[in-house]
Amino acid sequence: MQNSAGMRHGGQIVIDQLKIHGCERVFFVPGESFLAVLDGFVDVPDIEPVVCRQEGGAAIMAEAYGKLTGKPGVCMVTRGPGATNASAGVHIAQQDSTPMILLIGQVARHMVDREAFQEVDYRKMYEPLAKWVAQIDQIERIPEYLSHAYHVATSGRPGPVVLALPEDVQSAYAKVADCKPYTKVEARAAQDDVAAFRSMLEEAARPLVIVGGHPWDATATDNLVRFAERNGIAVANEFRFQDYMPNLHPNYVGDVGIGIDPNLARMIAEADLIVLLGARLGEMASSGYKLLQIPCPKQKLIHIYPGSDELGRVYRPDLAINASQPSFLAAVAAMEPINGADNSAWIASGHANYLQFAEPFDTPGAVKMAHVISQLSAILPDDAIITNGAGNYAAFLHRFYHYRSFGTELAPTSGSMGYGLPAAISAKVHYPKREVVCVAGDGCFMMHCQEFATAVQFGANIITVIVNNGILGTIRMHQERNYPYRVSGTTLRNPDFAAYAKAFGGYGEKVTRTEDFAGALERARKANLPAIIELRVDPEALSVAKTLSEIRNG
Repeated sequence: MQNSAGMRHGGQIVIDQLKIHGCERVFFVPGESFLAVLDGFVDVPDIEPVVCRQEGGAAIMAEAYGKLTGKPGVCMVTRGPGATNASAGVHIAQQDSTPMILLIGQVARHMVDREAFQEVDYRKMYEPLAKWVAQIDQIERIPEYLSHAYHVATSGRPGPVVLALPEDVQSAYAKVADCKPYTKVEARAAQDDVAAFRSMLEEAARPLVIVGGHPWDATATDNLVRFAERNGIAVANEFRFQDYMPNLHPNYVGDVGIGIDPNLARMIAEADLIVLLGARLGEMASSGYKLLQIPCPKQKLIHIYPGSDELGRVYRPDLAINASQPSFLAAVAAMEPINGADNSAWIASGHANYLQFAEPFDTPGAVKMAHVISQLSAILPDDAIITNGAGNYAAFLHRFYHYRSFGTELAPTSGSMGYGLPAAISAKVHYPKREVVCVAGDGCFMMHCQEFATAVQFGANIITVIVNNGILGTIRMHQERNYPYRVSGTTLRNPDFAAYAKAFGGYGEKVTRTEDFAGALERARKANLPAIIELRVDPEALSVAKTLSEIRNG
């Protein structure tokens, strides 16, 4: 609200700055600690307020938006419980290098340090989880802080920023000049770096590129494909970045993640040059830091990364290049092709091994997950967006689904349960004409199941495939491996998920046989409603690699 003298309250200034920086929507759960910001939405219809049911879901939706667009996803939560609920989404953004801004309503400044109602010192709370944390204590500095937040969230290695907004700063009035839109600062590849890279690539007999991380976009994928084809390079994707290289491309050799194909692990061991392009090769991607020797891999190592702090942090590279993935790929896609050794047979073998590893096979029970995911991959269009959270069910998705284009996988590298449903809603709100499917375990879905109401309210007609085996599968797997037959705390009593969908006004169907899945999927696609397909899966089919009994009996 602006009066004749040009005065605005702090909430309006916040919303005006978000508009200037290109914010399309804000995900939030309303709270009394940011009433002035809520009031600011009234006069700015350009920004869509997406009302969520729990702050954790709102933060995940914002993080998913950041993954999809490369622009900061914005989330607003109330103080205390709201801020703590949102912390999982911030942690996901930090580990996934996703640009995100979390705004938190805070107690008024004159109440600080009295342990006022729901008071938390967010600088201390969020310091290890975010790229930058601050509190705006002067209304005149709102434009400055938000400008800096956008620059920090998107520059170098992207990540989350947290800003606390005291209530009295929001409700105060001031005449303040707006800031200009933020400028994305990108670490760019230098000519000397590209020349050194080309020289090392030319000397290698079996080079292998592993891609991952943010920033990334469709042009980066196009340039990756061009670079790989022109230079005869094998390409693998890092854990949960499987959409960066089309999986059916002949130069693609698989994903470096949990349950890695042993053939791909051998291929990495055989390589004489490893190129980590935007990848960190952390615990999950490196099989517990065992895939490469630390700190000096036996293979020559080139590490390209947008944040200089990561270079040499775990692995000592022979060539370290501080550059963003899009910048570096644009440069190497245009460089003169190398005159290296002919390793086409090695690459062809790697791609053939990937295809063989992705062939579905039977598992115990009438619903066989490998075949279900294979059908999903065959039926959905190339631009369909697939989301998931954490659990053994996800291993079936990663292994048997072929990602064919960039921007089609939304999943947390941090292994955060409950991610899939909110992420799917965010994707569908942003891309209403694209098909969006969430694959979730029964335990994973229940983490943020209330957001199904958000999907119905906003017409986000997603399809959620729930893998219901009545147990927390990953924990049960570890439990049976370490303490066989001593089951504790991993059995679930679940609702009727199909009925759950209908209770909210969505479409629900239950599948008890593999051969019925394709028909259920088609009916869900035609329902024009948010939908749930519940798969009744035998708990004996505990993982891709082994049954429950095999794990229990060693």
